[in-house]
Formats: sequence, C-alpha cells, structure tokens
Amino acid sequence: MGEQSKNFLISTLLFFLAGLCEIGGGYLVWLWLREDFSWILGAIGGFVLFLYGIVPTFQKTHFHRVYAAYGGIFIVMAILWGWLIGGVQPDIYDIIGTVIAVIGVLIIFYYPRKGEKK
Repeated sequence: MGEQSKNFLISTLLFFLAGLCEIGGGYLVWLWLREDFSWILGAIGGFVLFLYGIVPTFQKTHFHRVYAAYGGIFIVMAILWGWLIGGVQPDIYDIIGTVIAVIGVLIIFYYPRKGEKK
C-alpha cells in the first residue's frame, strides 16, 4: 500500500471515529434529556463528546480543513444514524445534500495543494 493510500485510509478512519463519538455521545445526551433515561447515560455521552474533541487532533493537516471537512462527514453519518438507528429513511433531498457534502469534503480535505504533504 502506498503512502498516499495509507494516509487516505487513516484520515477516513479518524473521520469515522470522530463521527461515532460526536453522534453517539450526542445521542446519549439526547436520550437522557429528551427520553428520560438515566443521568449516567448523559454523563457517558458527555465523556464520549469529550473524546470527539480529541480524535480530530490526530489528523495531519490544518485545524480549519479538518473541521470543515468533518462537517461534511458529520452530515453523512447523521443521515445514516437516522436511517439505521432512528428508522427514518433518507429522502431524495437528504441524498442530494449528502452527495454535495461529500464533494465538498473531497475538495477541501483531499485535493492536493502545492507545498503540502498529506
């Protein structure tokens, strides 16, 4: 596996892990506050959200690009979470918006720039 392929795989894994932490942690807090689950679930959710703040620091580029690109990844993962966990099937507008977000991620995060290594 080439260096570029390895870096792409690692960055994709980190985006996925950050997404799980943010959406999963937020979901646990949601269950606590909106669905009357135990405060312990909310505390666990808060800790998982704290981990979300740590995971993106392992990306090998500038802060603004990581978080801009992650916004697109979050859109994809939130739509999938709603479908797989919440049982709400995405409609055509969800799908179109998600495709646009993924295109943005590819441009912002993965398009090669002069003088920068990934």
